[in-house]
Amino acid sequence: MIDFLIIGGGIGGISAAARLAPLGKTVVLERESALGYHASGRSAAMFEPNYGSPSTVELSHASGDFFKQEDGGFLSPRGVMFLAAKGEDEAFKRSCENFDAAPMDLQTAVNKVPILNTDSIGNIAHHHSGEDIDTDRLIQWFAKSCRAHGGTVHTGQEVVKITKLSNGWEVHTKDQVFHAKMLLNAAGAWVDEVAKLAGITPLNVTPLRRSMARIPAPGGHEVSTWPMLLDIHENWYAKPDAGSLIISPAEEDPMPPFDAWPDDMVIAEGLARYQEFVTEEVTRVEASWAGLRTFSPDRNLVIGPDAADSSFFWVACQGGYGFQSCPAVSQLIADLVTGQASSIDPKLIQALDPARFA
Repeated sequence: MIDFLIIGGGIGGISAAARLAPLGKTVVLERESALGYHASGRSAAMFEPNYGSPSTVELSHASGDFFKQEDGGFLSPRGVMFLAAKGEDEAFKRSCENFDAAPMDLQTAVNKVPILNTDSIGNIAHHHSGEDIDTDRLIQWFAKSCRAHGGTVHTGQEVVKITKLSNGWEVHTKDQVFHAKMLLNAAGAWVDEVAKLAGITPLNVTPLRRSMARIPAPGGHEVSTWPMLLDIHENWYAKPDAGSLIISPAEEDPMPPFDAWPDDMVIAEGLARYQEFVTEEVTRVEASWAGLRTFSPDRNLVIGPDAADSSFFWVACQGGYGFQSCPAVSQLIADLVTGQASSIDPKLIQALDPARFA
């Protein structure tokens, strides 16, 4: 009998596995051939603790110490530059307050990022604390920790049937059967589908597509030291990546759970918005992709036991913030499962509780 059976091998599932494996027999089931295949594998990979809803910001700040541990090597300096068009002074001021960003002289900004178009930009701010996350390293660190404590990770195991038993759950994949005392639903965009299989009332989550395009380094510049560029309305953002620049239209288009792909028109519209702020024209797209960011109805994460069945535990609706919040979230999961006191504020725990939708 497995103590903790986790469905989903994205960052939410595998980080929870690492925390739970020391507490009991832990197994992760991932439907794809590799961990982090869907949303986790298509992340913008930034640790910007002031980004997101108030509850997400609190969880991200609570994760800071984990990321900055000396032997982690998970973060590298990047910074974030916030760009406002002319005539957007009030919106720019609010953005600076929200992100704790300091206004920057336009010429100083151009010296840092030479392609900025000062004819269209009215204000620029910079936040030094935004950092790149080595997402693959983080996933593998959690997976290694899980295995080191006796946990098992199975890939290529799509769940097709779930049956409630008197002492837990029976979970069928195409070629195996698992029995577990507790079932943790960390299936990303598929969390409602897993809930339905288990006879649990779904959350009515909304998977939202977000696309990305990779373009050659603008003007042949060395972009590795550039900060992430973010329109204050989040109509687009751009970030250096492996000698190129990746640009997102930052769209939130509702989609069913599936292996998402980008819409060429959405990509083109995002690139057009980006080009209003820069001097270099986009002439070629090297690659494009998309992922699904899954939100609950109130856009807070859903972490905790189901209101109707405490043996069914939700690890859901991370909304694109999974990597930057996972250290605190996974520790909270372990605390809730064991009944240990948590360092997380009780009001925040209540805001994440699935019982709010009951």
